[in-house]
This record gives sequence, structure tokens and C-alpha cells, in this order.
Amino acid sequence: MTTQIDAGELSRLIGTKTVKVIDGSWALDGTDMRALFETDHIPGAQFFDIEAVSDHSTDLPHMAPSPEQFAAAVGRLGISADDHVVIYDRQGLFSAARVWWTFVVMGHKKVQILRGGLLGWKAAGLPIEDHVVPASAVTYTPYPLRGKIIDMKTLAESSNDYLVLDARSRARFEGTAPEPRAGLRSGHMPGSRSLPFGDLIRDGSLKPEAELKEILADVGVHDEVAVVTSCGSGVTAAIISMALAETGHTSALLYDGSWAEWGQNKLDTPVVTGAE
Repeated sequence: MTTQIDAGELSRLIGTKTVKVIDGSWALDGTDMRALFETDHIPGAQFFDIEAVSDHSTDLPHMAPSPEQFAAAVGRLGISADDHVVIYDRQGLFSAARVWWTFVVMGHKKVQILRGGLLGWKAAGLPIEDHVVPASAVTYTPYPLRGKIIDMKTLAESSNDYLVLDARSRARFEGTAPEPRAGLRSGHMPGSRSLPFGDLIRDGSLKPEAELKEILADVGVHDEVAVVTSCGSGVTAAIISMALAETGHTSALLYDGSWAEWGQNKLDTPVVTGAE
């Protein structure tokens, strides 16, 4: 199954009731995406709250939930492990990738991103709803996959074993722009390479596979390399993970703590500035 689906195909599946749709919108500036969802969404969609469905035992933002927490939350949305799930966000392609990645980590087989997101859906002239239809809860059984997440300790001890791709802007990567979160140093992990997530996107969708392969090859991706994706807090890193999956590279790990963890002033993790 490819990582993306067109609006027309999703509309057809909604008509045959063979798909479950999720709004996975999230914004760094704290915009109330749930409130926006409740007034403007794809028919039948349910809202996935990235902040709520996360590990609350840490002060790091929206870390991956436990399988039990994920199962309970997704089950309340009326989704079972066998359902075909399609995720979108309001920006085109931004936080939806993080929700897609979370489903993948939990072993969900049929999960895709809507090309163009809500903006693309509207541009196609397809209907929206301004009311939420409550879902009937079901039992969700996760089958979590190993080897999809890497922690700071493991990465710090074996960084030379990985190609680390950083989805933040080049200015943040090089340390010429400040971090949006307080208490973080500017710069990047030694040896990591800059791959701003926007370089992978056109019109709210991943670029064509051939272009993605060329972009990824230019930063050192090949079949034999172990890739780690990173960003500010693990959201846009998933866009690189998605691009890797779209081009057939399925062994990438995501550094969930990302710069929100590595870049903390209180840590002695090495940080460098300038182009790498």
C-alpha cells in the first residue's frame, strides 16, 4: 500500500463506507485544531489529538504513546486494526505524517495520507461537515513493531552507525535562527544532515517518487545505510520517514525526543553550528 491516496479515491471509499478518516491536525503555535475540526472537516472524520495520545510520563512533547494508550484512544474513535485508515491535516502535509507514523509503529497495515490534506479536498470541490458524528467504540488490538524508534542514549552511543536526517529549517539546523521552544541551544547533532521537510513536499503532498529518490540520494540515503529521522519534536521527522517508506526504504528509525531533547541547555549532548 502506498503512503498516499487521492481525494477522489477517498471520496469513493467514504461513499462505500470502507474507510475510516482521521483529522490529525496539530500546530506548534497552540492553535486549537480540535475546535477547527468541529466546525470544518471531511464527512465522518474523527479527530486524533497528538498531544492527548502521547506519553505523559515525560516532559518532552508528544512522545509516542504506549500500545495500550494508543489502542484505547483509537478504539474510542471507532477504528479496529483491520480498518483502512486515511489521515489528513489542515496544512496539507504536516502533522498528519506523525499520526501516520504512529499507526505504522503500532503495526497498522492499511494506513495512508490524503494527498493535499483538507485544502486539497476542498479544492476538489468535495463536501465538508460542520458537525461531529460520534464514533461507536470498538476494540483495537495493536501489533507494535520493533526497530522504529531510537532513544537519545542509543543514538549518542552509536551515532556513527546512522545517517541522521534533520527535518528542521536549514537556519535552525545551522544555528542562525533561534529555536521556537525555550531552553534549547541552536545548532544540530554532529554528523547529521539537513533535509528540511518542505523540500519533500509539493502542493500539500509528497513529491513524485523519482524526485524523492534523488533528494534522498543527495543527502546520502542508499539501501545499505541505517537512517534516523529527527526534527524539533518528532512531528516533521515523520515526513522524512514517510518519504523513505514511499521510496522503498523501510528500515528507518525516528528519534522521538528530537531537538526538544538533544538541544536542551541542561544536557551535555554535543551541538555544532554552521553547515554540515
